[in-house]
Amino acid sequence: MTVTATSTPPPTAPKVSGGKGGRTRLSFPVILLIIAGGLLALSAVRAITGAQDITSAGQISAALAMAVPIGMAGLGGLWAERAGVVNIGLEGMMILGTFFGAWAGWQTDPWIGVLAGVLGGMAGGLLHAIATVTFGVDHIISGIAINILAVGFTTYFAKLWFNTEEASAKGGSPKQSPPSEDITTVTVPGVSDWLGDIEKHHWFFISDIAGVLRGLVTNLSLLTIVAVLLFVLTFLVLWKTSFGLRLRSCGENPIAAESLGVNVYKYKYIAVIISGGMAGLGGAFLALVTSNIYNEGQTGGRGYIGLAAMIFGNWRPGGLAMGAGLFGFADALQLRNGGQSVHALLLLLVVVLAGLALWKLYRKSYLTAAISGVLSLGVLVWYLGTDTVPNEFVTATPYVVTLLVLSLSAQRLRMPKADGMRYRKGQGK
Repeated sequence: MTVTATSTPPPTAPKVSGGKGGRTRLSFPVILLIIAGGLLALSAVRAITGAQDITSAGQISAALAMAVPIGMAGLGGLWAERAGVVNIGLEGMMILGTFFGAWAGWQTDPWIGVLAGVLGGMAGGLLHAIATVTFGVDHIISGIAINILAVGFTTYFAKLWFNTEEASAKGGSPKQSPPSEDITTVTVPGVSDWLGDIEKHHWFFISDIAGVLRGLVTNLSLLTIVAVLLFVLTFLVLWKTSFGLRLRSCGENPIAAESLGVNVYKYKYIAVIISGGMAGLGGAFLALVTSNIYNEGQTGGRGYIGLAAMIFGNWRPGGLAMGAGLFGFADALQLRNGGQSVHALLLLLVVVLAGLALWKLYRKSYLTAAISGVLSLGVLVWYLGTDTVPNEFVTATPYVVTLLVLSLSAQRLRMPKADGMRYRKGQGK
């Protein structure tokens, strides 16, 4: 890793805000209403287009499996940025999680592999903390360096550790590990079959709800349950404890926090190491639940998508979970004959863009309204003139959704005020 010491003086810490500063928070009832509205829209699209797989249990189950790694990366980003450290290195920490998770998983037990993946990610987080907190390296440069370092490290050691005689005999190669055992899955007995009976009737909205619920209670990995609990635990720790208040104060105004006796370095270190552990857990999930092996290039940019989910969620666990679900849904389409489903979702995109055009027209933002209207018309022509979409576009769907969602939600976002700012010990004394 290349360490670049910065010589410019640190910026003045922001003034303490007396109010909420325009912050937009999504309460739990609002999140439920948004989810219900989204499900109603998907149900309408399914009924009109006949693309039954959009809300099927299989699609939801695949979406959940894709959402967990993205959500874990985003949760890692949330911990770091709430303490004022930008963590672009989440992708590299995920890569370390996949490698160490698979390495320990195929030799011992998959749960030991999970622990190894978390520790691998935490090592990456520690490196990022040392560079940014202790040495004052620019956060972006440090994060990119960790991403590059992780790729080089795992490529080199995969050739050494997965290409031995024993590993090769069990399916290992210089680019992949031998398979590990499965992590236990659970299915709620009776409920899954009952929901399946309702789903197969394809009733409007009712069968869609049944499909979604069946996907959530069928073949559910225990590691998925752990991930959900981590979201709840993060909210409780960061927003309901004095520890969380001190940690968040480091991301809002570290100089003021230090003047009140908070050890800013300690809290930043803790947050960034936990951030790496969360990203490592997301990587271990990919290697031990999604595919049972480590594969070179396995993360596929999910660390960056996790950051996008965190921004979409306005640096809050609830919004982040919703963003991870959205990106996971888009990511899962490529696994399940997504051409027809993505083509059907074009109709939903037409409605969203048309609604945006009308809203901007009402707000007298005529240029944005015109652009949205033209895009809506263009997508409608595309939908009416085709029966499916190319496989290449299906593969790119998660990234297209990422760009689209961020562009639509950018105006309501409010990041921690001291996020990314360099802080030197003693400024608050």
